[in-house]
Amino acid sequence: MTISESPFPTPGLPEGRFLELPRRGTTFVRELPGPPGAPTLLLLHGWTANSALNWFAAYQPLAGHFRVIALDHRGHGNGIRNSRQFRLDDCADDADALLDVLGVERAIAVGYSMGGPIAQLLWRRHRDRVAGLVLCSTAARFRERRGERVLQGLATGVSAIIRATPPWIDRRLAEKFLVSKYQDTPLGCWAREQARLNDLRTMVEAGHAVGAFDSRDWIGLVDVPTAVVITERDKTVLPIRQRALADAIDSSVTFLVNGRHDVCATQPEIFVPALTAACFDVAGRISSTNQLN
Repeated sequence: MTISESPFPTPGLPEGRFLELPRRGTTFVRELPGPPGAPTLLLLHGWTANSALNWFAAYQPLAGHFRVIALDHRGHGNGIRNSRQFRLDDCADDADALLDVLGVERAIAVGYSMGGPIAQLLWRRHRDRVAGLVLCSTAARFRERRGERVLQGLATGVSAIIRATPPWIDRRLAEKFLVSKYQDTPLGCWAREQARLNDLRTMVEAGHAVGAFDSRDWIGLVDVPTAVVITERDKTVLPIRQRALADAIDSSVTFLVNGRHDVCATQPEIFVPALTAACFDVAGRISSTNQLN
């Protein structure tokens, strides 16, 4: 969907392009060049969102100071489609491959919600690629271990059922569970169109993958400048877990937003300034600009 086709005003939203990642698949990328020599931000969106819905209000404010790159994750938006089970590790490797194709040596990884684990895994799996982290409305752990095996089996079973479901039924299920939750407002109508791009089976698997994620054993090893943006009225990722993530990373700096989990889309006027400040903070603590290019 281009800007002119959207019923919701999204000024400055890059239209994006499809890009082949060698041996991985075709993904969808949005870019803004920023000032010459500017540090690079890699934006990693949340579950059931995409590079448009999660970041539409942030592109232009960030692009005044940074090169901005964002992609649609697997099964989300126009992201990679294949028959593999969704894994957060694969998303982190996709992000690394994207930076490689675009010739970016190091970037600040900016993760929102599900994008937080992807950013953490990008640092863990490709440390030379990550110069800093900005972790928004996210955590090192999203649910208790109790009952996890049951939930894992349920998610696997639902995924298998969806794989065997005729496409027309799949579309009906997607409409009910992914699309109908948005309100009948200009923003809601636009969000519905974005949600219709998602693959239902991947959403089920991705939801389980996020729920099963736990970086507590290694998150304390993060050795790059990090900022944590905490959404203080969040009922999806509880603020106590967001604060625990910040506490686990030495020298992390926190930025507070008085909003819910969807504040990036519903109240960007209070989210984007905090996000921008967090990105400035991390970039300012990186010793050399050459580390970012």
